[in-house]
Amino acid sequence: MECKDFSTQADEVMTPNNEKVEMVNVGGQRMMKISAKPDWKWSADIKPVVGTASCQAKHVSVIVEGSIKCRHNDGSEMTYNAGSAYSIEPSHDAWVNGGTVAVAYEFHGL
Repeated sequence: MECKDFSTQADEVMTPNNEKVEMVNVGGQRMMKISAKPDWKWSADIKPVVGTASCQAKHVSVIVEGSIKCRHNDGSEMTYNAGSAYSIEPSHDAWVNGGTVAVAYEFHGL
């Protein structure tokens, strides 16, 4: 049995521009709590750091606060709101939709 608190027992914390990412490893899985400010946008805040044209990660997440909009390179778009579980494939841009912080929990295998 294992339990970790994101705010006090995070295994890693990152604070890229306009967001905070708290990561815990439990039960052989990596889980991340992502808190993005209203003006966060992947192409503005993360692209300059990673250097790819679009986000190349796959995301499997649950958003618990706020709203996120995603646009894939093929032009398809989707909006994720509090209470939504979602999967985003690589090759996309994403941003906080609206004027409130977006909080999502993302799941990754170790």
